[in-house]
Amino acid sequence: MRRSLARLAAPTVLALWPLSEGDLRAQERTPAPTGAEVYFISPEDGARVAGPITVRFGLRKMGIAPAGVEHEGTGHHHLIIDADPPPVDEPIASEEQYRHFGGGQSEAIITLPPGAHTLQLLLGDHNHTPHDPPVMSQRITIHVD
Repeated sequence: MRRSLARLAAPTVLALWPLSEGDLRAQERTPAPTGAEVYFISPEDGARVAGPITVRFGLRKMGIAPAGVEHEGTGHHHLIIDADPPPVDEPIASEEQYRHFGGGQSEAIITLPPGAHTLQLLLGDHNHTPHDPPVMSQRITIHVD
């Protein structure tokens, strides 16, 4: 038993030893397929809406997989509300402004207070980390009545 554990652990230790923390994070990012794109189906940029708001997510050249499921060419949606995109080399925080759809959802019903709000989509991999390069939509502005 001790011999088989050493065999399993040794390659990991040798592979990680010379890397800095930044190198390790960069290596862990999941590659995005060329031409992958995430976008809003609705609402449209500049739309006036009444709450609750149905937001529909679109995706090209990739598939959807729930968080925790590692499958090449897939990810799951994150909706950024009234905030800048998070760092692309770290898992996306789960906060009110960074909503996770780790079940593989492609739409959400959200409630926002009256006024102008920005929305942006960011695809995350099985670990909630943006792909390399990030698959991120244009930021849109909506006006809630």
